[in-house]
Amino acid sequence: MNVIQKKPLTELGYNFVAASYLPEGKDEYYLRNKQLGKQQNNYRKLTALEIEILVRNDNTSDNWNNISVANEFTPQLVKHCHFFGVVRLGKLEPYYLEFHNLRLPVGLYNSTITSCDFGDNAAIHNVNFLSHYIIGNEVIISNVNEMATTDHSKFGNGIVKEGEQENLRIWLELCNENGGRSVMPFDGMLPGDAWLWTRNRDDKALQEQFKKFTENQFDKKRGYYGMVGDRSVIKNCKIIKDAQIGTDAYLKGANKIKNVTINSAAEATTQIGEGCELVNGIVGYGCRVFYGVKAVRFVMASHSQLKYGARLINSYLGNNATISCCEVLNSLIFPAHEQHHNNSFLCAALIMGQSNMAAGATIGSNHNSRGADGEVIAGRGFWPGLCVSLKHNSRFASFTLIAKGTYMYEMDVPYPFSLILNDEQSNSLKVMTGYWFLHNMYALARNSWKYIDRDKRTDKIQLIEYDYLAPDSVEEMIHAMKLMEIATGRAWYTQHDPLAELSEHDLQEKGKELLIHETEIVAGLQIFAPDVENSSRKVQLLKVHRTYPLFRELINLYAVRNILSYQEQHPGHYFSALRAIAETAERGPWYNVGGQLMKEETLMDLKNRIRSGEIDGWNTLHENYKIIGEQYAKDKLQHAIASLLYIEEKTAREFTPSFLKECLLQSVRIQTFLTEGIYKSRAKDYQNPFRQMVYENETEMEAVIGKLEDNSFIQQTIAELKGYKKKVSGLIEEWGLSAAPVVEQ
Repeated sequence: MNVIQKKPLTELGYNFVAASYLPEGKDEYYLRNKQLGKQQNNYRKLTALEIEILVRNDNTSDNWNNISVANEFTPQLVKHCHFFGVVRLGKLEPYYLEFHNLRLPVGLYNSTITSCDFGDNAAIHNVNFLSHYIIGNEVIISNVNEMATTDHSKFGNGIVKEGEQENLRIWLELCNENGGRSVMPFDGMLPGDAWLWTRNRDDKALQEQFKKFTENQFDKKRGYYGMVGDRSVIKNCKIIKDAQIGTDAYLKGANKIKNVTINSAAEATTQIGEGCELVNGIVGYGCRVFYGVKAVRFVMASHSQLKYGARLINSYLGNNATISCCEVLNSLIFPAHEQHHNNSFLCAALIMGQSNMAAGATIGSNHNSRGADGEVIAGRGFWPGLCVSLKHNSRFASFTLIAKGTYMYEMDVPYPFSLILNDEQSNSLKVMTGYWFLHNMYALARNSWKYIDRDKRTDKIQLIEYDYLAPDSVEEMIHAMKLMEIATGRAWYTQHDPLAELSEHDLQEKGKELLIHETEIVAGLQIFAPDVENSSRKVQLLKVHRTYPLFRELINLYAVRNILSYQEQHPGHYFSALRAIAETAERGPWYNVGGQLMKEETLMDLKNRIRSGEIDGWNTLHENYKIIGEQYAKDKLQHAIASLLYIEEKTAREFTPSFLKECLLQSVRIQTFLTEGIYKSRAKDYQNPFRQMVYENETEMEAVIGKLEDNSFIQQTIAELKGYKKKVSGLIEEWGLSAAPVVEQ
């Protein structure tokens, strides 16, 4: 039975906060006045003439003495309105406001208003019920069924108010459907915050600190009003309840917005479109939510987008990410994620950014244990292709592409930049190592470039790494090279001495020797990898003979790029300064903390200071992200030099001018190879006869897709190669590395 309470009309608009929750000496308006600030002093009582005009215009109030107005108030601009409780009206002048061809006169018309404050020159039209909101200047609100705030509003934050039970708290069940990695959402939550909170579940001290951070960030008192910032426009919406809305927001045709914070600002406007339903969540600055989106228990980081019926449930969507049409559940998604297809499904996953989910990709078959507790972890650049179906639990190294197919077994793929193929004909799994560099360099390079170009964040608290050659991917390459060495050695002995009893070290040494000096022999071996798939079938590694030396050269390029960057940032420093850095350079694990890369030592120190209370809140943690970001270039340089010395098997003493010169010249060769790969991989699209057949001739093809020679990205990479060669020549000359100028290649 519906419980409909019947109360005296004289109470409508009053007693917003029960007396038991009011501090001694405070009334129900004390928090409202605090939110309004000094502006509350700009109002006065109505004059008798103004009341007369208001009554003549078919307005009513339970008590005209409770209506306050600004000095420039024009009563003729208020018509057919019903006021209850304390209402304060700002300046009303004879203008109309226009936004996107919607033109409405300033004033209040045909609305029921309960205990609200209005800034100057607002245009309020046909709002059936507007209750307990603070409305900013020049705001347009038109054709809204219900817009109300309750005394226990939390605006999407994972807190409980005074007198509420713990079971009313909103949690985000990220990464796992069983709730074992749940976090409390809060306004301002960054991807790094969500990652730290979801990962360290066995660290009770750390978990308690995260809860305290969230609890301490928000007031538990009842009585806060909803707010609509200056110049925001709300039209043709049905229900808006317990919402905080920033300035310059645009809400049009939304069905329901409940318990939500919508961040918006003049330099980062947020828009919510037709048919959308948002419940229990946080919308970041500069977001776009359009066309029938359903989002429940969610956080959208700044400049992310939901479109075309997308469903985002119990999930965190990182900055500059876009989800269209499809369904995403219980997932933590780092910045720069793309998912555009209605039959694309993502569930119970940690996706570490720069990712793309193709049509038909299903990361959701996680009910393969005794409960719904499976997970998938994917490094940067994760790309499951058309109609890929994966089984939880699985884990993938950075920049993994998965070819079309149903993958029936759990996988643990430690080979970055690889292509995964399910060969049903031979009933085997194949891993094409180094795929992106060998066959699709255009896409790899362009994606790294476009993510930097599309990073629209106005407040870049976390330094997001988009380069495909970075500490995380390089560490994975080094680990993969060791696995290749062992697998190659095993393959050689299987063919030449199958009865030999050898240690892993023996296999690795033999494999390294072959991969460095006998690549033709390696090309003729069948190389298999253990522990990649949870099945009895074989997992074959492809093109190891090409990938292994390529990885070595790429790590050299990674080091030289960072050395050149160091030279640009520290003009006047010479080789001796770089040599001093090499003396202390060390390798070690790196972690992707919400798109920001941190070495293990830095991350451990960060967590220790959180446990100890030195870092005492989210804002302080965010300041530490900035500090770590400022240190990143130096940390990356040290890691790059250490990685170079490791693969070349040299000590810091052997980091000599002649060695550096050799590395610089080698980097030009690999940079040239990559630039040519960018051109060749794109040229395939022009040379493929099956792509050509839809055009009458080459001229029409070029009219439709443009000339290859005019491709702006290719032209940019060619220009960058020329610039790179000049930088290398300049460094060799400036640092006196006794070398002739780099020969054009």
